[in-house]
Amino acid sequence: MPEVLVIVPTYNEIESLERIVGRLRQSFPDADVLVVDDASPDGTGALADRLSASDPSVHVLHRARKEGLGLAYLAGFAEALRRDYEYVVEMDADGSHDPADLPAMVAIARDEDADLVIGSRWVPGGAVRNWPWLRRAISRVGNGYARWVLRSRIRDLTAGYRVFARRALVSLDLAHVAAQGYGFQVELAWRIERSGGVVLEHPITFVERATGRSKMHPGIVVEALAWVTWWGITGRTRHEDRRPARSAG
Repeated sequence: MPEVLVIVPTYNEIESLERIVGRLRQSFPDADVLVVDDASPDGTGALADRLSASDPSVHVLHRARKEGLGLAYLAGFAEALRRDYEYVVEMDADGSHDPADLPAMVAIARDEDADLVIGSRWVPGGAVRNWPWLRRAISRVGNGYARWVLRSRIRDLTAGYRVFARRALVSLDLAHVAAQGYGFQVELAWRIERSGGVVLEHPITFVERATGRSKMHPGIVVEALAWVTWWGITGRTRHEDRRPARSAG
């Protein structure tokens, strides 16, 4: 059985899903793919079923309604743990994350015995393409604020391209993850780092989607900032004994 499962959450991604799954299968043919669709009204779920019917390595999890990125990933994590995958990957469906980076990220997780490998935009060698200056500034400032408040060494806490070791997911209390959106990504990375897990960052080039509509909106940013502030106020004293994250690449 493959040791890697790539979770691709979808909502109205019919224009990009087939392309990203094809690129992923080409770049990392040994991985399985799990499309987690939130009842997309544009037919994304039906397309995922057709991809699965033609490729046994592609699986589909249909959810009853749109409930947010965090809950979609939690559903995917539960399926990955149930099926005993050793490494579980988060990847966007819109093509922003290059599947060609995945073999190196999984190799780092395996060779460095890392609990979490983050595809990072904000470490040396990382980059962002086709973002307006305002969105770039929001990401930079938001990450800087989160690092300061949480006393984290992770440069890209909000990044959505990740490789988790199975043991890291098992060690987290996933039933009580509080946040969604960017806050979800911050929460998981911070909890692994705070507990002493090995968190490595690998530089990637993030490319803004060419098709479909971005799911980013001001409410996601506000929610993330609110949670980060709360965690900083209530949890700062529990950070003292963790090991720092390291940067790879």
